[in-house]
Amino acid sequence: MKKLLSFLVAAMVAFAASAHEGMWLLNKLKQVNEAEMQKLGFKLTAEDIYDINRSGIKDAVVRLGRGFCSGEMVSAEGLFLTNHHCGYDAVQSLSSVEHDYLTDGFWAMTRKEELPAGFNVSFLQSIEDVTAEVMAELTDGMTEEQRNEKIQEIAGRLKGAVGKENGLSADFKVMFEGNEFYLFVYKTYRDVRLVGAPPSAIGKFGGDTDNWMWPRHTGDFSMFRVYTGPDGEPADPSDTNIPFKPKWHFPVSLAGVKEGDFAMVMGYPGSTDRFLSSQGVKLALDVEQPSRVKIRGVKLDLMKQDMDASDAIRIQYASKYASISNYWKYFIGQQRGLKRLRVYDKKKAQEDGLMAWVNADGQRKKQYGEVITLLERGYTERAKFEKASTYMQEAAFGSEMILLGFRLMGLKAQLEKDPKDAAKVSAMVAQVQAMTEDHWKDYNSPTDEKVTAAMFELLHNDVERDLQPSIMSVIEKKYKGNTSAWAKAVFAGSMLADKKRLEAFLAKPTLKALQKDPGFQASESCLNHWRNIIGPAIGASEGDIEKGYRLMVAAMREKDSARSWYPNANSSMRLTYGTVGSYVPGDGMFYKHICTADGILEKEDPTNDEFIVPARQKELLQQRDYGRYADESGELVVCFISNNDITGGNSGSPVINGNGELIGIAFDGNWEAMSGDIAFEPELQRTISVDIRYVLWCIDKLAGAGHLVDEMTLVQRTSPKLSDTSIAPLPVDPAGLADPVKTGKSERATRN
Repeated sequence: MKKLLSFLVAAMVAFAASAHEGMWLLNKLKQVNEAEMQKLGFKLTAEDIYDINRSGIKDAVVRLGRGFCSGEMVSAEGLFLTNHHCGYDAVQSLSSVEHDYLTDGFWAMTRKEELPAGFNVSFLQSIEDVTAEVMAELTDGMTEEQRNEKIQEIAGRLKGAVGKENGLSADFKVMFEGNEFYLFVYKTYRDVRLVGAPPSAIGKFGGDTDNWMWPRHTGDFSMFRVYTGPDGEPADPSDTNIPFKPKWHFPVSLAGVKEGDFAMVMGYPGSTDRFLSSQGVKLALDVEQPSRVKIRGVKLDLMKQDMDASDAIRIQYASKYASISNYWKYFIGQQRGLKRLRVYDKKKAQEDGLMAWVNADGQRKKQYGEVITLLERGYTERAKFEKASTYMQEAAFGSEMILLGFRLMGLKAQLEKDPKDAAKVSAMVAQVQAMTEDHWKDYNSPTDEKVTAAMFELLHNDVERDLQPSIMSVIEKKYKGNTSAWAKAVFAGSMLADKKRLEAFLAKPTLKALQKDPGFQASESCLNHWRNIIGPAIGASEGDIEKGYRLMVAAMREKDSARSWYPNANSSMRLTYGTVGSYVPGDGMFYKHICTADGILEKEDPTNDEFIVPARQKELLQQRDYGRYADESGELVVCFISNNDITGGNSGSPVINGNGELIGIAFDGNWEAMSGDIAFEPELQRTISVDIRYVLWCIDKLAGAGHLVDEMTLVQRTSPKLSDTSIAPLPVDPAGLADPVKTGKSERATRN
């Protein structure tokens, strides 16, 4: 019996681990993916997901801003969920020492208590393949620069035809490294309000230690509401606005997940580089990634010192720190994964196989024969400037003072051109004031001074002298290379480090005052260095690299024409599908597909701010007061994993079962597969998601905001097995998902 059980478990793990690579375009699902999805347990059709003639699941998927995160509509009254780390900047900007929503959490008990979020959201309207239209205007005789100019001209024309009425806009996307082109049309809503967020002890439980790790016990969610004008159309924030009525919202499943259950994720993955060549992998490993890790590590240490010493600074820098830290650890993990999984060797072998195929045919050789030559030549040139480029981005531009100076460049240009044109000068001043409005609230000059000194010391020590900005000559000559002494003098005398000084300057701006400012001098030096030296040097290699990739991808698709190909992520809506499943991360190790609330108490450490468990949460967990949010065994599942293919930008994406119901919110990948943005690893790649029942428990039982749960359409039914075909598919119901049965009111009334 034990042998049989072991065999069944092993078989299920093997099934769950089978490759489900792919970030698929919605308009291609019918012909490319639907059949396989249904074999895995998808009960609906491709048209239920995307159909330009009727509402569907895509209408419930939210794009935050220009795609920094994703979200999902969960009520007919504009309510949507995303990750805690996606809402973190909004929560931070609304926080103060007196109202520390980061530490304490926030819940609007009435709609009047909801707070402005400070970002827009968009909904996808349609996808159009415009490849034929673009290709008709391109010729083989064009240089890459001419080709790109023509593509941009066509893109502008296509986007302009969509117009901007009623919040409409279009994104033109280049796919398959310049071999296909698509137009995505969106509708954007400008009034978004914060409804709720758990305390950071829940939303960031585990902190940097658990980031990118499994098992995970993080309640990574927050909640917002979209508002429209009284006519239902996009409108600026106003007290007269009404809750948005979505074309579709997700029913929320209380059934949970089992090993092997179908799971799909829809959202806006930001960027992958799956076609990256062996030369690109080598440059990333040798130069780019180590540089980013080193610089960010120094910056984080300095920021943390000041944040630990002051609650005010902790709140000011919380979002900045989290953003820097997230990808600091990501790059560490990606280096490790690329090396451990020998991705360079695999890429090189693939390229050798491709070129053998190319060289076996005269016509193919004529068309694709220069692929490797182009890539090697391009990357050889780029490598000369890669370190300087990375240090400019991460170190020089890592100074808040330097970045603030960039915002005054337009004003400087006007003062140089015509300082007597009062109207234009005033307009530029107003522009600066608008851009700096939120800067000072979250700025601490002494912290920035320390960071700036450290960043320029790294730049001074690690980058070739002739590739450093001219301000380094001032530091060497006047301050004998002492960046701390230089930073101290600059911050003592610059308007860029002092709000009152900048305001005084803007009240009466002169070119002479701006040019004499030591902070602006440093900022202008860095910007000019990037514009005139580093940027053009990197750009000079791009023609060969772009053409090399365009030809390489075209050759790959021709060679393996029977394969289903998908384009790299580029912040356009994609769907990935697979199954819930455990995995083996290393020799002698096994990771289960779920983790429960027991792990929160096991990890608790009152001396470590990453593992603090709030008193109320601890009390409820110790009492095992889970209510209807417990699974069939009586446990409260916190997170689960699936083999879906996601990346940054997918944060906050809905995780959806075979019936089209919400089962979780995606928020992370796993440490063992950090090379996944470059090379998908089917046996290791996992998406970490917070279980929707834990989200509901936190809202209802913990926060006492059960009125928000009451807004949702909850569905209670047995979690389907892969072989179960008895569960009827959910019909597409634009009127409000009438098929699922509400499971009743929240547990607020019966909690006590």
